[in-house]
Amino acid sequence: MSGYEAELLVHRREFVADGVLALSLSHPLGEELPSWEPGAHIDVLLGPDLERQYSLCGDPADRRTWRIGVLREPEGRGGSAYVHEELREGDKVRVRGPRNNFALRPAPRYRFIAGGIGITPILPMLAAAEAAGAEWSLLYGGRTRDSMAFTGDLGAYGDRVTIAPQDETGLLDLGSVLDDVPQGTLVYCCGPGPLLDAVEERCPGGLLHVERFRPKEQETGPDGEFEVVLERTGKTLTVPVGVSVLDTVRAAGVEVLYSCTEGTCGTCETDVLEGTPDHRDSVLSDAEREAGDTMLICVSRCRGRRLVLDL
Repeated sequence: MSGYEAELLVHRREFVADGVLALSLSHPLGEELPSWEPGAHIDVLLGPDLERQYSLCGDPADRRTWRIGVLREPEGRGGSAYVHEELREGDKVRVRGPRNNFALRPAPRYRFIAGGIGITPILPMLAAAEAAGAEWSLLYGGRTRDSMAFTGDLGAYGDRVTIAPQDETGLLDLGSVLDDVPQGTLVYCCGPGPLLDAVEERCPGGLLHVERFRPKEQETGPDGEFEVVLERTGKTLTVPVGVSVLDTVRAAGVEVLYSCTEGTCGTCETDVLEGTPDHRDSVLSDAEREAGDTMLICVSRCRGRRLVLDL
């Protein structure tokens, strides 16, 4: 993960769909920004206890500009309202990153599926797949055509892109994309939870890569008290019932990077040296969970009595 953190300038602000605002961010002194690859996101620090993650949806080759798309969520927790109502061209906003938990792996063929604002991390993936000469298609759904962002950008790709507004075509026809997937094809999907759940039910895990904006609902065992040893700082702490590892570590005066506190952004991912994590995040793959080498300490706990972490 990049350790970059800076105040960037909002140099362009434009609506790209009903309720979707695109911001272009640049360094006030014109300095180059850190490089990034498709699937990356940044943390936007909007104020005390108001920090949100947004996917980069511009051109990775443009080292002067980061572009994000922000959906106005009336029932949200205040982040999107702040962006839409408070940030103006010429304002500065603090950002951190970029970080990538949704990287595009090389493949000869791709099937992309996006729902609503989930198009944002997919956009640069399409350009990368095109540049690599891969075969690909995109199925893109939303509530209405006017609510679907960046459709103008997608027009250049012709019939490889299927735009499917729900009020015109109904629910996405996932079978058209996921039935008879050729060998060597990777599937990338981003969007609301019900869409991701439906795709996961139909697609083998080894082919599928998803990114969630909200925590995945999952069954967990009862919380229990356990011990966590911080190898590098030499501290041994007790994690009580109902208190996260992250909060316990911070209360002991150990500073760690964190952001969403929901297990969706990956900021607090920490190496596990001993013990078995009880994974409760929405980021790690099944293989990563099975390996048990890392955990997201904002939500995950311990399957046992003791964890040793590289902190």
